[in-house]
Parts: sequence; structure tokens; C-alpha cells
Amino acid sequence: MIRKLQLPLQTLNLIVGFMVWVIISALLPFIKEDIQIPANRLAILTAIPVVLGSVLRIPLGYYANMLGARVIFSTSFILLLFPVFYISAASSYTSLVIGGLFLGIGGAVFSVGVTSLPKYYPKEKHGLVNGIYGIGNIGTAITTFTAPLIAAQIGWSKTVRLYLVLLLIFAVLNILFGDRKETKVRTPIVEQMKAVYKNDKLWFLSIFYFITFGSFIAFTVYLPNFLVSNFGLEKVDAGMRTAGFIAVATFLRPVGGWLADKFKPLFLLMGVFIGLTAAGIVLAFSPSIGLYTVGSLTIAVCAGFGNGIIFKLVPLYLNKQAGIANGIVSMMGGLGGFFPPLMLALIFSITGQYSIGFMALSQVSFASFVLVVWLYYHEKLALSSEVFRSTGQGILVTDAKGRIHAVNPAFTQLTGYSEQEVMGMNPNVLKSGKQTKAFYEAMWNEIKEKGNWQGEIWNRRKSGEEFLEFLTINVVRDEAGEVVRYVGTFSDITAHDLKSIQR
Repeated sequence: MIRKLQLPLQTLNLIVGFMVWVIISALLPFIKEDIQIPANRLAILTAIPVVLGSVLRIPLGYYANMLGARVIFSTSFILLLFPVFYISAASSYTSLVIGGLFLGIGGAVFSVGVTSLPKYYPKEKHGLVNGIYGIGNIGTAITTFTAPLIAAQIGWSKTVRLYLVLLLIFAVLNILFGDRKETKVRTPIVEQMKAVYKNDKLWFLSIFYFITFGSFIAFTVYLPNFLVSNFGLEKVDAGMRTAGFIAVATFLRPVGGWLADKFKPLFLLMGVFIGLTAAGIVLAFSPSIGLYTVGSLTIAVCAGFGNGIIFKLVPLYLNKQAGIANGIVSMMGGLGGFFPPLMLALIFSITGQYSIGFMALSQVSFASFVLVVWLYYHEKLALSSEVFRSTGQGILVTDAKGRIHAVNPAFTQLTGYSEQEVMGMNPNVLKSGKQTKAFYEAMWNEIKEKGNWQGEIWNRRKSGEEFLEFLTINVVRDEAGEVVRYVGTFSDITAHDLKSIQR
């Protein structure tokens, strides 16, 4: 029963963490009435929790693997009591900065669930599970839309203190219902970092999440003001449209994870970035409200799908270092939610419009599409190479003139020749002399006519020992039908032949 509770419990944990994470930005209009905040420091005040909440995801992901989600979630909520109370009593800009710094813990808990929850489910369900957990992102929307309503009635300070009750409740829930027997991974953090930092897939996934999650956050922040200033919509209407954007992106995240469980994730990710590319181009040309709505909803759909797909790929590629890997990728996503809004604000301040920012989004998305395509074909080549090197049969590949181009480790084991020794040589280096000239002429005539040959042949190892092999030779042709290489596969059947003679 405890194991079954982990998905709903940890998803609710994430909602609470994200609700606390954005307290300051949600209540800033009310806070400014009591505390003087310089206009040029507003961005810094709202950015501090985002940055720390992103960077802290690495250690929290690691310790979630080491100590379990129960310990990390309950400890995080207890620690958050202090900055939340401190902010509720703040009377200066400095106090808000100090309190906001530690609010980052609320955003950092994201890496806890994506590290813990896959332990409870088979790989075939990791995408769906992490996608459901990712619904916790909606915590930001809950605070953004409810905290101001409550503050209008009881004041911002008392509103902040209500979060103390919420944090205490969930700290207790995690202590009581968190899984004490969760599988722990106690590999030192330095060893895990060494194991992942050279893994190119980790950095690709980090870039992809930076874009998908970053685009989600950027539109969440800028849609309300943009719709009012550019299309003259009422604030309530703009808020409702923004809420719709958040809901679409959030609830499509588990759908993206589920699809990634059923189909090839990289193919799906290609579609995500093509969609973001197209949407960015549409928005860059300052369309009517109708086309703008279509473009924005396309961003929401692609961001939601993309966020779910990426956290299917993280445990798939980096299962043994899941804590650190989840921390790094989710950190990049958090930073992706920080930099695009700043970039859009800078572009707007210089040009008076957002078109260049939208076009930049389309170009970066297209570059990501190209990277996903490269990663897909790189994987296919890596798989072919792995099969080539791990198969138990000897393999040698020659060019059209019969010069050896490649051999696998099994070739070296069976013949005694290393790859360096035979590279560029003719396969007749293995010739035993037992077959007649007519035998080879018949063999090559069959290869030319049928494109392949199969049979038994005596060859000689580097040591001089003769052995009987079962050999298959296949022709590889290009699109014009010209021979480009020959591939020979063989196995040693000497022992089998001796047994037949003894019988």
C-alpha cells in the first residue's frame, strides 16, 4: 500500500513545492505597497528563487537516490518553514532577497520525484509516471491565481503564513506515508559526476529541456501583459487565456510521457521541435489574435509533450546515475525558465516588439530538431557498432578490391591476427592451401551471380594452425548496383568436424 501511495503523494509534494517557490512573484503587487522596491531590482527579486531552485536540483536529486524521497521531501518542507515565515515578517528589500533565496528549495524538489518514482515501475511506464509527476508544475499556476485573491481579503503577510500550515501538513504526511524501504543508491557524488559529465546524451537532454520547459515558463510569464498591451484584451480575459495555456502544457506532459513509452521517443521529440519552430515563425510575424492563439497553443502542446518525453529518456539513458542526471537536466530546465523571459524583456526594451525573440525561439528549436535527428542516427550507428564488436562470429569487411577494411574482436580471437596486422591486406593471408584454384573460381563465380556464398573452408591462424570454418560471404552494393564491399562472417567448426570423423 505504501508503495502505491508514492506517485500521488510525491505529485502533491511537487505541487506544494512549486506553490511555495513563486510566493514572492505572485504577491509582488501587494508587497510593493508596503515595501519600497527599486524598479530596476524587481527582476532580480523574482529571479533569485528560480536560479537557486534550479541549481539545488543537482544535490537534491543525488540525495534522493541516496537517502530516499521520504527524507528529502519531509526535510525540504521543514526547511522551507523558515524562509516562508521570514518573508511574512519582511519589512525591507534585503529581507525579501534573503527569504527568496531559500524559497529555491521549493523548486528544487522537482528532481526528487523524477529520481525516486521510476524505482517503483518497469521501464515501459517511466515516461507516463514521470509525466504524471510533472503535473506538479501546476503549483505555480495555483499560487499565481489564488494567492492574490486571498491577499486582497486578508493581506499579503497573512497569506504567506497560510503556506506554513500547508508545509507542516505535507512534512507530516511524508514522515507517515513516505516509503521507508525505498531502494537506495549510495555511490559517492564525485563518482556519479565522473560517470555522467562525459556522456553527450546528458547534455543533449539538458539542452532540449532548457528549450521545452523554458518556452513554457516564458509564455506563462509574458502572455498576460502581452495580450493586454498588444491586443487590448481585458486583464481577466488575458488571465484566463494564460491559465488555458498553462493547463494545456501541464496536462499534456503525462500524455507525452505515455506516448514515449509506446513509440520511439526521439521521433516524437523531432515532432516537438518542428512544432516549436513553426509556432515561433507564426508568432514572429505579429499575426492577428486568432493566429496568435493558434501559435501559443502550439507552443503549449509541444512544450507539454516535450517535457514528458525528455523525462522518459533520462532514466532510459542514465539509469545508473539517475539522481545526478535528473538533477542536471531539471536544473537546465529551471534555468531555461529564467533566461528566456529576460531575453524577451531585453529585446522588447530595445526594439519595442517581441518578434525577434519569437524568431530566435524558432531558430533554436530548429537547431534542436537537427540535434535530435543526429542523435537518432548516431544511436543506430552505435547499435550497429555494438553488434559488430560483440557478436561471437568472426567478421571481416573488405573494399571492392578485396582489401580488409575492418575486423571485429571475434576475428582476432579466432585467427590470432589483430586489426592493425590485417588492415589493408587481402583475406588470403588466412589461406591454408588445402583448397584448389578451381574451388576459389567456383566460389567467386557464385558470389558474382548470386551476391553471396556459403560453405566450409580450411584456413590458417597466425600461429600456423589450420582450422575448418563455416564461411558466409555477402556482397554490398551501392544505389547504382556497383560493388562497394564484401562482408565475410565465419565460425570455427573444427571440433565439430573431428567428432564427425570419430563417429
